[in-house]
Amino acid sequence: MGLAYNVYLNSNRIYGCKSCKTHLSNHDDIISRNFRGQHGKAYLFNSVVNITQAEASERNMTTGRHVVRDINCRQCKETVGWKYDKAYESSEKYKEGKYILEAELVGVKFDATHNRAERRDSFTNLIRDPD
Repeated sequence: MGLAYNVYLNSNRIYGCKSCKTHLSNHDDIISRNFRGQHGKAYLFNSVVNITQAEASERNMTTGRHVVRDINCRQCKETVGWKYDKAYESSEKYKEGKYILEAELVGVKFDATHNRAERRDSFTNLIRDPD
């Protein structure tokens, strides 16, 4: 097997691993901010990069039964959220193939053109991230 290279995202707001700052997703890939994880606030993303996926398992969640798999940062191996593989309720099918990143486990980086100088090129906890 060859070397695994990280994907570097180019966006005004990049969500990354809180532990090692590896890029995970960008702001434009957020589908919903109205989710809760084990550690509190969480966001549903359309796509995520630089992760590894654990084995799938069935879990009973607030919105019903789902087949999910934990996702880990490829760089430091920390758990950052989960992926929805299957939803049993028809109203929850939109989650299939989508990713949850938990706010407590990831941070957001603003690029150098962002208008808030105090946040320029720094990772901050998503809970303090302005909407």
